[in-house]
Amino acid sequence: MFDRDKWAEVFQVLGKNPFRTAATAFGVMWGIMMLIIMMGSGKGLENGVKVNFNRVTNCMFVWTQTTTKPYAGFKQGRRFDLRNADVEFLKANVPEIEILSPRNQLGGYNDANNVVRGIRTGSFSVYGDTPDYQKIEHKPITQGRFINWGDIEEIRKVCVIGERVQKELFAKGEEPLGEYIKISGVNFQVVGVYKSPFSGERAEEDTKSIFIPFSTFQKAFNYGDMIGWMSITSQEEVPVSIMEEKIIEKLKVRHKIHPEDRRAFGSSNLQEEFEEMNGVFNGIAGLSWFVGVLTLFAGTIGVSNIMLVIVKERTNEIGVRKALGATPWDIVSQILLESIFLSSIAGFVGVICGVWLLELVAMFVEGQDGAFRNPGVDFNVVFWALMILIFSGSFAGFLPASRAVNIKPIEALRTE
Repeated sequence: MFDRDKWAEVFQVLGKNPFRTAATAFGVMWGIMMLIIMMGSGKGLENGVKVNFNRVTNCMFVWTQTTTKPYAGFKQGRRFDLRNADVEFLKANVPEIEILSPRNQLGGYNDANNVVRGIRTGSFSVYGDTPDYQKIEHKPITQGRFINWGDIEEIRKVCVIGERVQKELFAKGEEPLGEYIKISGVNFQVVGVYKSPFSGERAEEDTKSIFIPFSTFQKAFNYGDMIGWMSITSQEEVPVSIMEEKIIEKLKVRHKIHPEDRRAFGSSNLQEEFEEMNGVFNGIAGLSWFVGVLTLFAGTIGVSNIMLVIVKERTNEIGVRKALGATPWDIVSQILLESIFLSSIAGFVGVICGVWLLELVAMFVEGQDGAFRNPGVDFNVVFWALMILIFSGSFAGFLPASRAVNIKPIEALRTE
């Protein structure tokens, strides 16, 4: 391996026809570069999507719908609501629950409400929440604070607004904390401002919301003890799906819903969504490996072909060496060394080019909103790519080396 004469022979053989060597190396370089770029691009897409997944994954949501089966004297098509008492009931009867946060939205899902401050008006989503909501879907606070339990217990008329709300209702440079805004005719004091953890258009929409204490929401807007929906997280070791089944089962009994009525309650499970999303990105990674490795093997076939040509050109030389006592391993090791060296050098250049291009793209998209950010590959990807490369180089040199070993000295010496 460290024989000076062997390495001198490697450089002499590969440098004899530099254009042919460069063209062959380019195929290997291109294969590993494409593998690095595809893996890095897939990671960039994954990072961009996950940065907009601003919730804990062990979370579910549950709300009421319309019954589809008659039960316990009630007719089909009955409407019913979740109530404040359901919160304590679930906490007491479903030990798998870690956090339960009841929520309301003024006007219903995805509906906007007129908010007034002086001569300025805007249409924003208004939510009634508890402090626990921050543990499920975090809102980074830039000024002031979020809702606290004192606000809930004392039914304070306070609110936390998004940066877009601040921009539309307050003049540039004006301090919003301590000021009042009017929501559907009710005055609320601003105690906090939040920014969005998302990016792009979703961030713009996310900061067009206003959060007020859940108890104040029910009191100010005549909701009584009604709950719109619940956000619930499970204990760390408990799958959300198991908790989800128990919660719906308990609520069916409490609200006298037919056990087989599957549409009385609506629910969604973030863990399943997150696993589906991970499955998509695992598929992208697998496809990148498949295409990249195939491209890399296409390059190594070129290396194998060029080594066959080199062996044929050196038939006479190989015969002389065998006649002078060279062992089969001497011949095989020399051919394999040349093949692995050519593949490795081309591969390292491909890795450098691939990483450099990803860094260039990362610099270009830095600070921009979108579903693509921080493309890159980790050490494991580079390590296994190089391992595949070394294996490919060995594979590429195996057939030429076998042919060189089978050359008979007498026949080789007769070759011009």
